[in-house]
Amino acid sequence: MKKKKVNIISLGCSKNLVDSERLMAMLAGVGMDVVHEDDAVNRGDIVVVNTCGFIGDAKEESINEILKWATAKTEGEISELYVMGCLSQRYADDLPAEIPEVDKWYGKTDWPALVTDLARKSPATVPYDRIITTPRHHAYLKIAEGCNRFCAFCAIPLITGRYKSRPMEEIIDEVKSLVARGVKELNVIAQDLTAYGQDIYGHVSIAELVDRIADVEGVEWIRLHYAYPAGFPMDLLDVMARRDNVCKYLDIALQHVNDRVLSNMRRHITGDETRQLLAEMRRRVPGLHIRTTLMVGFPGEDDEAFEELMAFVKEQRFERMGAFAYCEEEDTFGAKNFADDIPAEIKQSRLDRLMELQERISDEIQQQKVGETIPVIIDREESEFYVGRTQWDSPEVDPEVLISKPSAFKPERGGFYNVKITSASPFELMGRFEEDC
Repeated sequence: MKKKKVNIISLGCSKNLVDSERLMAMLAGVGMDVVHEDDAVNRGDIVVVNTCGFIGDAKEESINEILKWATAKTEGEISELYVMGCLSQRYADDLPAEIPEVDKWYGKTDWPALVTDLARKSPATVPYDRIITTPRHHAYLKIAEGCNRFCAFCAIPLITGRYKSRPMEEIIDEVKSLVARGVKELNVIAQDLTAYGQDIYGHVSIAELVDRIADVEGVEWIRLHYAYPAGFPMDLLDVMARRDNVCKYLDIALQHVNDRVLSNMRRHITGDETRQLLAEMRRRVPGLHIRTTLMVGFPGEDDEAFEELMAFVKEQRFERMGAFAYCEEEDTFGAKNFADDIPAEIKQSRLDRLMELQERISDEIQQQKVGETIPVIIDREESEFYVGRTQWDSPEVDPEVLISKPSAFKPERGGFYNVKITSASPFELMGRFEEDC
């Protein structure tokens, strides 16, 4: 008879994934058998769903996942079902009555109590102990929780609360622990990377933190995610330019460029200030690849404002860009103060046009890499290719490099190799190992 296990299902962003990894370590530390997203369930197994509640599609995915496991419990395929994370934090008063099959609901910060409830003993107190679920050579490094920005469209501060930085020494200890376990690439994450340290040190300290992470022996790549444009700490650019192991990559959500829309969004920056910031970033960090996120259809975005956004994308030629259509979130400033009066079909049409433009730009930028030899980290082996990424590619969201299988040697997973790029598409590079050229 197979031993009962706890199956952790992690939805949403990489910040959620870090929480799931911490939960797994806590459960393992009290003697429980824990797995991550294992479809093979047995009678008596326990399932924990870590939910996302950011936007409508994410909430729907979370509800559907909960309902799937609620059915499995009803049919006797599993014995217990627990839910944690952003969705259950936000709708703690409504969900228990709607889905009574769930044994207990936990929020965004109280989920360590789940370990005590299951094991009848307190979990370990090491704040960064985790079971890594990503390939062992890369991991996410969460440096803070929460957000103080209160953008008009965003419910995250309502879910996670005010910004709370982790102490720098604790983060450095975690980095050393991850490196000792084989991690070479760190994707540094926070809801707002550029506010790090303000709450505990009295000043923004992200540049100092990244500099100290870069000092840790064995850290090969550091990649930065989720910067905020208003009040951007320019000393971070100096660290990025100076440190070889800080990737020339920055994920900074700009959302829009039209002044009226930016004001309605409560972004505290103008279009001209945004352009000046981007120009300074590219000047001070040669070779920088910028990933951004834009939004269409926010209240106040008329045809003229949207065309300004299109012109902005043509002008800036972002190396990486995602976009989504505005979806009103209850209790946010936008929902309380603006009518969501742009028809869904117009939002979708604008989104389609914007992404079609970005695909052409991405293709042109990718084509410029053909003929270059670029360092690549190997993530996995497939039937015809090895698959890797450049310093400009974050896991899951950015292009990959498909490398022809060499005749002379077998590369290691997590190893760095020089790859000559032979062809390109908007979302992939193709190449061969320099040793095999």
